[in-house]
Amino acid sequence: MESYYRDQAASCAAQADAATLPNVEARLRRSEAVWTAMADRAARHAEIKTTGRP
Repeated sequence: MESYYRDQAASCAAQADAATLPNVEARLRRSEAVWTAMADRAARHAEIKTTGRP
């Protein structure tokens, strides 16, 4: 799941770079941040699951 979330964050970043409207760019940057946070949580969860500790 982590790689999927990171792919989505990268997609949002690319779309934001290409956006011409400020509000669209801002929305995509927020989405990028959320996808990145979900990827970070998934990575922490995977680490805890495999090692038994954070």
